[in-house]
Amino acid sequence: MSELILVTGGARSGKSRFAENICKIGENKILYLATSVAFDEEMKSRIIKHQEDRPDDWMLIEKYKNFEELEYNNKFIQAETVLLDCITVMISNIFVEEELDDDTDIQNYYNIEKAILKDVDNFIRLVEKHNKKAVIVSNEIGMGIVPINRFTRMYRDVAGRVNQFIAKRSDKVYLTVSGIGVNIKNLEAKINEVNYEED
Repeated sequence: MSELILVTGGARSGKSRFAENICKIGENKILYLATSVAFDEEMKSRIIKHQEDRPDDWMLIEKYKNFEELEYNNKFIQAETVLLDCITVMISNIFVEEELDDDTDIQNYYNIEKAILKDVDNFIRLVEKHNKKAVIVSNEIGMGIVPINRFTRMYRDVAGRVNQFIAKRSDKVYLTVSGIGVNIKNLEAKINEVNYEED
């Protein structure tokens, strides 16, 4: 039976390490689906750090779009657990690739959001079809002030809606703070149980 887990949190909250630890539970073949692109020296160093921290026996695919193609990838087929890290980097790559900026028509942003949601949906469907465990990492970026420019506002909005889409489909959703993960979907269920009892 497939299982979908979302791990979210702020920058440097420990979400990637927490997600990796979830994947290490039990003996299974793990695929790391990396969405990062080494477009500058800082990103290159971040990628190298992630590579050094990962176990040597983990398989790797570098991909941030066209997830439907995974069905024909032997590494994906062999894997029992897939770690997708991360959604917000995926969105950043697509925004840059599409050359979006403050002057881009807002409808173009919405069209790209639909395409991203479709791609994420394709990934989840493949996980379900092939009975895999998948752990998806994404940043929670909506807790600060409203950004002053359209590009940043749309990035925040798209990331937030994609996170909601994944969370709704997920069996578990962990919020990480200072390296500690809390299953907020479980908390939501418990709160709802109390509310139902009061009605």
